Amino acid sequence: MVLTVTIDEDECIGCQSCVELCPDVFGFDDETEKAFVYKAHSGEEECIEDAAAACPVDCIEVEEE
Repeated sequence: MVLTVTIDEDECIGCQSCVELCPDVFGFDDETEKAFVYKAHSGEEECIEDAAAACPVDCIEVEEE
C-alpha cells in the first residue's frame, strides 16, 4: 500500500519524533526548526503510522492511495 503524507508545518513544534522514527520519509529544517516530508508518497507504512501516532501535536496527516 502507498501512503500520502503531509505535515502542517504551522502546527509542528519541532520535536523531531517523526524524523527519529521514519528518517527515510521525514526530515528536519534547522533554519525553521520544523519537520518536513522528504517523500510524500511512500510504502513505508509501519514507520509512517508510528510517526503520526507519536506526534504530540497531531500535525501529520496520512492518507491511503
